[in-house]
Amino acid sequence: MFRPSPRIASGLLAAAAAVFATLSVQAPAYADDVYLCTGPNGVPEYRNSGNVKGCKKLTLPDVVTVPGTRSPRSAGAAPAPAQNNAGGGFPRVDNATQKARDGERRQVLEAELADEERKLQALKAEYNNGQPERQGNERNYQKYLDRTAQLKGDIERSQANVDSIRRELGNLKD
Repeated sequence: MFRPSPRIASGLLAAAAAVFATLSVQAPAYADDVYLCTGPNGVPEYRNSGNVKGCKKLTLPDVVTVPGTRSPRSAGAAPAPAQNNAGGGFPRVDNATQKARDGERRQVLEAELADEERKLQALKAEYNNGQPERQGNERNYQKYLDRTAQLKGDIERSQANVDSIRRELGNLKD
């Protein structure tokens, strides 16, 4: 195995550090010039160098940045006092209003459940235990198989929806 002398090793180390320092100088995050070039198929291309035939330099306006404004709260103003707020800053709702909302939610969920169950029954009837009736446009057997697979997936999604709605109804407070 080759081992350089300490003097050569320190010289190599210094050269490597100089190369690394030169490469690590950060370039700006934007290109100064933008060129519009015509590609091989006539498609316009934007480049940061115009060293290809058919490129022309674009004159673009400078980027303008607008500093944000500070809100009164972030500027050091005292926060407004909480009015009828429990922890977390959420307004409190009295029990009668909450019971009315829960009742409305229950009615909506029960209506959705009834609709989804009707849909599920219709899909199961059409699926006919994996042997749906062939339609006139299904001369090709693959179309029939595709529709059968689609029906099976629809049944699984509808059953998952029914289960989810029932779970939501079970989570409601009486």
